[in-house]
Amino acid sequence: MVDSASHAVTAKAVARRLLGELGAAGLTLEAVAAAAGPALADVQAVYPHRDDLLTALILDAYNASGAAMEDADRAARDAGESAGARLLAVTRALRGWSFAHPEEFTLVYGSPVPGYHAPQETVPAASRTPAVLAAIVREALEAGELTPPARKVPGPPLLRPEAVELFGGAPGEPFSDVVERGIVLWSGLIGLLVFQVFSRTHDSVRDEAAFFDYAVAVAAEGVGLVVPL
Repeated sequence: MVDSASHAVTAKAVARRLLGELGAAGLTLEAVAAAAGPALADVQAVYPHRDDLLTALILDAYNASGAAMEDADRAARDAGESAGARLLAVTRALRGWSFAHPEEFTLVYGSPVPGYHAPQETVPAASRTPAVLAAIVREALEAGELTPPARKVPGPPLLRPEAVELFGGAPGEPFSDVVERGIVLWSGLIGLLVFQVFSRTHDSVRDEAAFFDYAVAVAAEGVGLVVPL
């Protein structure tokens, strides 16, 4: 049991390094075993297939990034910060994690890995990021900190039940579409990080960190939050 646990830790550490060299699509158990030291059979005893190893890496990435956001929100909440300041704190935490772990960020938010289909077990870990954002917006709604939208966007219901459940229930008027707006905020945040981690904004703005804060503040207005800058 100790040997298996040791092999698992070693294999994941080496696989993370190889992600930067080979990319997720090029990662193989043979490459991990060759770089890690244990025999291929020892690696396969823990991760029988490449997809098992990828799933373990994905779970670690989602959990680590989610924990960074949760820790930042806890600190901001304990300091008595407003909902907007909490939002800025958690998005900055996700940005910090993303730049510190670009290979893992790419694994979970980059191009899909050919032939890999994430199993259901990755859903709770992947939900930690939107759950932090949803909790901030929900608490702001309950505390009267949200500004009603300037206009109601017409259209049919768009939400899946899981999204409503994650938010804690369907809000009433005039905030009936705040969950949809929250999803826009979430997807915009990930898109912004993709642009910054992959160096798509460095030739457009002078200060990427300051631009990140600005972009979060602009996006937050869509859900009715004021982010202090």
